[in-house]
Amino acid sequence: MKKNLQRIGRWVLSACLLFTTSALSAEINPQPFVIPELQTWTGAEGSVELSGVLRVSGGDKELTRVANAYATDYKTMFGKALTVKKGAPKAGDVLFVLKKNDKELGKEGYRLNIGNHITVTAATAQGAFWATRTLLQLSEQYAALPKGETVDVPVYELRGFMIDVARKFMPIDYLNDLVKAMAYYKMNALQVHLNDNGFRQFFGGDWDKTPSAFRLESTQHPGLTAKDGHYTKKEFIDLQILGENNYVEVIPEIDVPAHSLAFVHYKPQLGSKEYGMDHLDMFHPETYPFIDSVFREYLEGKNPVFRGKRVNIGTDEYSNRDKKVVEKFREFTDHYIKFVESFGKQAMVWGALTHAKGETPVKSENVIMNIWHNPYAQPKDMKEQGYKLVSIPDGLVYIVPAAGYYYDYLNCNYLYSHWTPANIGGVQFEEGDPDILGGMFAVWNDHHGNGISTYDVHHRTYPALQTIAVKCWTASKTKLPYNEWDAKRWALSEGPGVNWLGRIGAKQSLVAEMAAVKPGDKLPYEEIGYDYTVSFQVKGAKENKGTVLFSSAHTKFYISDPREGKLGFERDGYLNTFNYRIPDGQTVNITIQGNNKMTRLYVDGKLKEELGVKPLYVINDYRKANYISDPNMKNVELYNTDGDKIYYQRTLVFPLRNAGQFNSTVSDLKVWNYLKQM
Repeated sequence: MKKNLQRIGRWVLSACLLFTTSALSAEINPQPFVIPELQTWTGAEGSVELSGVLRVSGGDKELTRVANAYATDYKTMFGKALTVKKGAPKAGDVLFVLKKNDKELGKEGYRLNIGNHITVTAATAQGAFWATRTLLQLSEQYAALPKGETVDVPVYELRGFMIDVARKFMPIDYLNDLVKAMAYYKMNALQVHLNDNGFRQFFGGDWDKTPSAFRLESTQHPGLTAKDGHYTKKEFIDLQILGENNYVEVIPEIDVPAHSLAFVHYKPQLGSKEYGMDHLDMFHPETYPFIDSVFREYLEGKNPVFRGKRVNIGTDEYSNRDKKVVEKFREFTDHYIKFVESFGKQAMVWGALTHAKGETPVKSENVIMNIWHNPYAQPKDMKEQGYKLVSIPDGLVYIVPAAGYYYDYLNCNYLYSHWTPANIGGVQFEEGDPDILGGMFAVWNDHHGNGISTYDVHHRTYPALQTIAVKCWTASKTKLPYNEWDAKRWALSEGPGVNWLGRIGAKQSLVAEMAAVKPGDKLPYEEIGYDYTVSFQVKGAKENKGTVLFSSAHTKFYISDPREGKLGFERDGYLNTFNYRIPDGQTVNITIQGNNKMTRLYVDGKLKEELGVKPLYVINDYRKANYISDPNMKNVELYNTDGDKIYYQRTLVFPLRNAGQFNSTVSDLKVWNYLKQM
């Protein structure tokens, strides 16, 4: 008996040691990388492959739509079908569960349990949708999903981006893709700045020559709509519907009474002769009726053009040098807050009520203020007055492409490491303060005519979007050092079916080649983005001016440009040419290289020309030099050129989709996704 007990004891001890050793050696999955970073993670052992089956508990209609949207996006990204079926979950299935009374998760949070099957639990369909974005990002990085559990709830309810389409028109397909990209990173508010104008000093100081634009179709005022690019009412409605389906609210902005040259160009009598024609004359008897009619066109009716719950009315940067004007500005602001509210909308404004401090009351209850520059609106004062605040401090989150002020690219390292929406221009609030709704960043295309393309804007937007997404969802609870986060973020795409960066291949390599390119050929890629090298051999033949060699949806590369018959390219209304013409009857090797600053042409391996940043100086009479040292130059007018200038960009995301109808012989096409050493 004693020996039996000893044997049993030894067996139990061995089993315990074996179990302990096994437990110690088992790998617990570390927190996987996604953007925004998960708020919590409890790792488990092992992984699970998706079975291809999705199941929706309870059959909720909106939750079923989310599951189907996940299946569509998964097919787009990975080429594999997921199917929604009824029944209990089996190994590898994804189960969607709605728990409407789960207060821990709130409106946008979710619980994701990755075990033998995957369970998505949320209080709303929106929370479940955000969980599918996490699942898609995991599937980009793992063949089988790492087991574990997260409870992921955003710190801030508004996570946004403001884009200026007035001074740089963005095609509607870009805005559609931008919505998808924002949703992929759980950003939920896209503010579209629909009207604005260039700066008069770049156009001879002449308001009539200064470009302006209102980017929406108007049937009430047809002449108001910009002719160099606008959105039809249907396009803008469809954009909002796409946003709704991806839980991204599209917030339209009509900016008055400053930034209003588009309205003044249409009705010149409304311009302020005292403060500038880009300021509406708020005292003119026609101003209120006209601006009322503009807003009303998009707000009235059972199916208004502005579908969402919020509309931004602008109200920033008007002169404050006259008390009478300040009081009128406050009255104007109050009027349009109440005007949009009369159509059931919530008003948003740009903060300007410290700048325009006065006695005239301005409604604050249920009004949202974008706080962008504290001298215009002191954040704590605005909070005390009752405004809900959106943190968008200009000194940290303003991108003005190629302007030489604010940021060309945001300082993402600083933002990731130090900023959250609780910090507004150096004024610090408690994290999660209920009066701080969230944060945004902005792209302002101040320098009309500077050659910046939609691709260039996106190249600046994308890293900023990923960074602000983290800081508005996770706030100060980031876990990774910035350098590690920055390296890992490139593993993720821009979103389902979105590739405005033109990325081909994950590593630096030769990514495409064709032995011969024939007229009318369809190539496998739309374009190649920065940085790239494209080379091909051409045996020249006589070409008509305007003959395209390669094209994509928004770009043409000419073998014979429309003006001079030289190599060149056109995008966003800008034509740039190299000082080189393909010799008729001769064979040459052409190489094009491009990044976000320049486009180079090599001929037979030798650099022929680099089209880089080109400063365009503004020459005005008041910059005339006040001395002439050479008496032989009496009749020559000299100017100082150290003042205003535009940095004209000559960049190219190289088009690859279509071969044009050319006469020359093109062969040996090769595409590298880096700047190849020449």
